[in-house]
Amino acid sequence: LFFMPGPTPAAVQSQHSYLTGTGFLPPLFSLGHNQCRWNYRSTDDCLDVDTGFDTHNIPYDVLWLDIEHTDGKKYFTWDHHNFPKPKELPNKIASHGRKMVTITDPHVKRESGYHVHDEAHAKGFYVKSSNGQSDFEGHCWPGTSSWVDFYNKNARDWYASKYSFGSYTESTPDTYTWVDMNEPSVFNAHQVTMDRNAVHHNADGKQVAHKYLHNMYGHYSLMSVFEGHILRSREISPTKINRPFILTRSFFAGSQRYAAMWTGDNMAQWDHLQKSLPMLQTLSISNFPFTGADIGGFFFNPDAEL
Repeated sequence: LFFMPGPTPAAVQSQHSYLTGTGFLPPLFSLGHNQCRWNYRSTDDCLDVDTGFDTHNIPYDVLWLDIEHTDGKKYFTWDHHNFPKPKELPNKIASHGRKMVTITDPHVKRESGYHVHDEAHAKGFYVKSSNGQSDFEGHCWPGTSSWVDFYNKNARDWYASKYSFGSYTESTPDTYTWVDMNEPSVFNAHQVTMDRNAVHHNADGKQVAHKYLHNMYGHYSLMSVFEGHILRSREISPTKINRPFILTRSFFAGSQRYAAMWTGDNMAQWDHLQKSLPMLQTLSISNFPFTGADIGGFFFNPDAEL
């Protein structure tokens, strides 16, 4: 329990940042217009959007790809039918001075031959079921999935290596990361999240029940993704580190050191717009300044006035 005596609101904020850290300095492009929807489904679709912004003289800085760009919702892969030459897309976007963001959620499709799953299973890097032995399994976007145990530093280091150009071979230096579903979301579980009795292990093998780590799961995932971006940047230049850009839905005190945060799937309704304003302001004065909400809403379409 931490008590921050103030005595002023500004002093409380300073004391809180001393305890949890200050927000990361974002790359300049991330402060511009970010264009994202569920979902752009092909290279041609993305390039049409990119061209459309120029045709209508609308500035934008980043184009985002949701889960459908992957091969069967296996993260760190591309659907080669709809994106036959994956590197061409971010390179063409970058030729206009823009960046791309792709999604990598923390659940991993349980499919033999999928290198991320095969490695995580073999190394024992999944969260375990309540017996502490077998991999915890549940359903998320790919179907039957397991979840990386980010509480384990060895697992975090391994997952960070997945962002290297040697592993994520069809990524580019102009591609950044979106982490969704990291509460973690489990579609077929009680309260649509991980079993409270699932078991985590730290790097020394100590077991901890998920109920004690639940609110921090997303935070630990961000630590790993952030380190992955740092390692990837060092592959380009050991002496010049490019600022990472990561967007998260789940967070904890201190997550502001690693990522920006958005408020999740909202609706194109006036009351959702109204609720977003105090929500973002509260987060901002809680030392999470880089926050936002889906402009225009995720569900439904805004009416003309909205």
